[in-house]
Amino acid sequence: MIANYYIAADWKFFAFNPLQFLELTFREMKKILKIALWTLAILLIVTGSLAFYISKQMGSLDSMEERKGRFSGLSYYNADTDEFISPETLPYYPEQTTGGNSGPARFFKTSPNAPEFPLPKKLITKSDFSETPSDFAAWWFGHSTFILELDGKRILFDPVFGNGGPLPFILRRFDVSPIKREELPEINIVVITHDHYDHLEAATIRFLASRNIEFIVPLGVGARLEGWGIQKNNISELGWHDAKTVGSLQITALPGIHYTSRSFNDRNKTLWASFVIKGADKNLFVSGDTGYGGHLKEIGEKYGPFDLAFVEIDGWNKGWPLTHLFPDQVIQLCQDIDTKIMFPIHWAVFDLALHPWDESIKMVADLAAENDIELVTPIMGEKVIPNLSPIDMWWEKPNDEKEF
Repeated sequence: MIANYYIAADWKFFAFNPLQFLELTFREMKKILKIALWTLAILLIVTGSLAFYISKQMGSLDSMEERKGRFSGLSYYNADTDEFISPETLPYYPEQTTGGNSGPARFFKTSPNAPEFPLPKKLITKSDFSETPSDFAAWWFGHSTFILELDGKRILFDPVFGNGGPLPFILRRFDVSPIKREELPEINIVVITHDHYDHLEAATIRFLASRNIEFIVPLGVGARLEGWGIQKNNISELGWHDAKTVGSLQITALPGIHYTSRSFNDRNKTLWASFVIKGADKNLFVSGDTGYGGHLKEIGEKYGPFDLAFVEIDGWNKGWPLTHLFPDQVIQLCQDIDTKIMFPIHWAVFDLALHPWDESIKMVADLAAENDIELVTPIMGEKVIPNLSPIDMWWEKPNDEKEF
């Protein structure tokens, strides 16, 4: 028989039975182990769910064998590395980065460069569009997402209506889009310039999958769309200088200095492009994302002059000097391709380059005025007819003077 032992404390004596103590300890250990197992199970479920969700946002790719079989004959594809090649190598100089830490952690935080007030916008629905597209009009929805109507066709470019990352809390928007994807009007053509998350949104492609829409994308991006439900026969993949004719429109993919990726191991497995949209009476240029280089002068000589250019103006930083256009290079692009009217895009929605949200547009506007280049700068959601609609430098007005 195990004897009882007594412990003195606070002038009282308590019986201490070692067997009871061991039983109590065992019960507590079982309880702790059970909690640990449940915690581990929940963590595994959450981690697995996140991994599955992210994989669905990344999209599919053709196999390496398929890519090599299709692209090996192209001068801008390296079969040894299985990568498309930029006209110029993209340098990265972390020590020259301005504006703060350029690491990925910044994309999880609220940007200190975001506007301190809601940006002006016109909230619109499908009822704000005519049943038949016009011969020439445009609506900008922020960043690089816009609708162009040309020769009775309605073209949607780089449709992104949520945040700019694979998870809802990564690269958050400054403010909501002026239109919900569910309120999009009938679309004839969707053009994708490249597959970065701020230009290609899986949820929107899935939403559009049930519609009979022509998708025009750079090489390799078609597999992404197919994985999200777009029929293969609705997808036209273009290499640089390849063209697709839709009605009276000729849409030509052209080079840019950039790169692609949607995960850690698919860099440059798909192509990126700028585009020429040539109609019956208008010749338009869409820059996509690009750094400045000699390819722009070549585009101007071969495909210009242009009646209007949609040009990226934000994303530049000395830490990555060839990935995006600096403000002075935006103006140089307009001169190189021979256009006098420029529609700034790729700004006012995401903090990509660690500088104030309105820095780029202010610099570009000043330089454009000095160089006799007309800007088309509607508020988000506003319909404009380039060269006819009045110019509104809305970012310069106090917030209480802005029209919504």
